[in-house]
Order: sequence, then C-alpha cells, then structure tokens
Amino acid sequence: MTNVLLEKLENRSAVIGVVGLGYVGLPLAVEKAKAGFRVIGFDVLKHRVDEVNQGINYIGDVVDEELKELVASGKIMATTDYSKIGEVDAVAICVPTPLDKYQQPDVSYVESSSKDIAKYLHSGMLVVLESTTYPGTTEEVVGPILEATGLKIGQDFYLAYSPERVDPGNKTFNTKNTPKVVGGVTADCTKVAAAMYRAVLEGEVHEVSSPKVAEMEKIFENTFRNINIGLANEMAILCHKMGIDIWEVIDAAKTKPYGFMAFYPGPGLGGHCIPIDPFYLTWKAREYNYHTRLIECSGEINNAMPEFVVDRSMKILNRYGKALAGSKVLVLGVAYKKDIDDMRESPVLPILELLELYKADVEVVDPHVPSFRFSHSADAKTVETVELTAERLQNADLVLLTTDHSAFDYELIARESKVIFDTRNAFKGVGISTSDIQADYEKL
Repeated sequence: MTNVLLEKLENRSAVIGVVGLGYVGLPLAVEKAKAGFRVIGFDVLKHRVDEVNQGINYIGDVVDEELKELVASGKIMATTDYSKIGEVDAVAICVPTPLDKYQQPDVSYVESSSKDIAKYLHSGMLVVLESTTYPGTTEEVVGPILEATGLKIGQDFYLAYSPERVDPGNKTFNTKNTPKVVGGVTADCTKVAAAMYRAVLEGEVHEVSSPKVAEMEKIFENTFRNINIGLANEMAILCHKMGIDIWEVIDAAKTKPYGFMAFYPGPGLGGHCIPIDPFYLTWKAREYNYHTRLIECSGEINNAMPEFVVDRSMKILNRYGKALAGSKVLVLGVAYKKDIDDMRESPVLPILELLELYKADVEVVDPHVPSFRFSHSADAKTVETVELTAERLQNADLVLLTTDHSAFDYELIARESKVIFDTRNAFKGVGISTSDIQADYEKL
C-alpha cells in the first residue's frame, strides 16, 4: 500500500485535495498544481469556490496569472461538494483554528472537516492536518474521527501533521521555499507525508517522530516571537517613561553578532498565529496542572498595547489643550502588517474601538483595505477607508500611524501634518530623518 502511494506521488499521478482555501490552503493548492498534481480544493464558502473556478485570485501571496493558467488547464478546481474527497489520494486540512471568547482553542472547523473526510475516506489515502493547534489534536481529535470508519491509521490510511508556515507579504519566503516539518502517527505515515511535500516544495522537509512534536514545534515558533515582541513592547513603555528612544536602543543592540535577535515594538499583535497560538499551549498546559506564566504575561503586555497607544494619543493632544473627544484623528493603516490587506486580529481594530469610545472624530486611510468591519457579527459596523490627501493631513489634530505601508506618501505626511504619533518608526524605514519632519513628531 505504501509503495503504491509513494509511486503515485513520485510520478505526479496522485490527486491531491486541500480543505480550506484561505491564506494557507490556496497557496498550497497552487504549489501542488504547479508541481504537476491535479488538485481539488474544498471550501464551505461558495463565493470562494466560484472565484477559484473563475481564476479570480483573492490571496496576496498567489500570482494571479498562475492561478488562471492552472484553472484553465484543469490542474485546479474547487468545490463545496465533499463527496469528491473520494477521488483524492491525499488531502491537507487547512481550516481556521480560532480562540473562543474564553481564550480556549476552537477546533470545531478541524472536527467538521475530519467528519467530512471520514465519509469518503478510503484505503491507501493520506490525511495531513496543517491548521495550527495544540499538541495532541491530530491523534486525539482527527484520528478517532477517521478511525470510526473502521479503517486503521498506519494499516489502511496515513495520518500526519505538518504545520503551515505562511507569512503574508514576505517577499523572500513563501509556501514553496519555506522548510516544512512533518510528523506522522507511524513511520510510514511520516514517510508518505514527507514524500508528498518533497514532490511539491523546494525547502527542506524535516521529519520528526510524532504529530505532537510537529504541533508543539509550531506553537514554540510563534510563542518565541510573541514573548520577544512582548519584551520589546515592555521596553518601549519603560523607555518612553525614561525619555529614551527604544528604536535607537534596538539598533545599537543588534550590532552584537551573537546572542541577540532584533524584535520591534508596535501598537499590538496581529495575524492569525502570533497573538493566538501561545494560548493553545496555555490551555493545554492546564491538563498537566502547569501554569505558563511567561506566555500569559507576554500576552497581557501585547494585548495592552492598543490602550497604551490611545493613552499616549490623549497625552499628545493634551499638550495642545485638546481633548481626544471631538479631535480629528487620521489613522494611517488598519491591516495588521505592512503592504498586505490581511486584518486578522489587527491591533488597529481595538485602537479604533477605543478612539470611538472616547468620541474622537476618526478617519482611516489604508490603500490595501477599501473597507472593513469591526467584527463578523451581522450588525457589525462597516467603515470605508479614505484617500490620503494634504487636506486631510492638514485638518487632522493628530495623525496616528499604525501600519507602515510602503504605499504611503511619507514626504507628504511629514510636510502637511501638524502632529504625528508614529507607532512603527516608519519614517526611518523610508529614509526620512526626524529633522525633515515639519510636524510635532513622536514615536512609540
């Protein structure tokens, strides 16, 4: 059985499914199709399926023309019909794993996808979970659902975990060239899953001993970043109180060629992974009567940054005898990081909610986001972003720079604004020194 699937993967005759066509799933489907496989994408959102089948790209890391060509050639098709799982030799689960309102993992999408796959699971098939989750999910959640069919892992089908590594907007590393970690339930599961990724990707495929190791590895990656950003944010708060430029401190520290890695402060954490993944681990740790103090402390610091930014904004306006209530605040950037339209967990949203709570008169500029909603609820407020103009800058009592998009005209901002609060040290990034800024200028 193993040799049959390995041969199909080697000669590209295997049909590969991808469940979930979002930021992880669609780029993965495209790379698999580019490698010569026929790919079937599955999604519960009909509009997303329709867009894929029309060759319409909605993910920044996918090249428009590549998707069109792959769809036109029949290498990729999308469907809401999960019965087509029966046609695939291997399937990757790339669905959301959010936190609920109690900061506990919500694996309902993983469970429902596993149940859909189980209906059409067949002998010799490979199932790989890619969604970020707590250690044990593959074997404790996905495995039992699939084995309820009567088929056994390692005997009748293969099950593995391989964490997604997607960094939206990264110009150097993408799905194809980023190293991949793979951990199967059995040695054959690992072997087959690794073979699939080696047939598709250029980066190293690193095999580990179990799904739990691969699941923990993914959370460790993002917890490492969360904690170090938390340290940078706490240092930013302290440096502000001490009258020290945190950005100059970091620039000096990173001259050390060993023992230091530069992380930067900001208005808070955004994206699906870094703000969320560590809490999968804090939740799971309670099962072992362990309290992850460092992780939770870092989370508290990072989650408090939006309020710190608004508090600083109030104090800046106070210098001019203005209250935040009624002041015109022009917010530059709502995406969670530069040069993308991704707003998942964007820290700018709580900043906007606080500005609204304190009755500020707010406009938002983001060239990548024409409109956005504060939440996914049916009555959520929709906000239309506006164009960056000299008039808007001149009329603003405060220009609050929250996302350092390359598309912003920083010379215009520096020339026309009265007061700027820069949470990203953005002007240094484009070569504009503080002396060139006409406005009253403060950094985080």
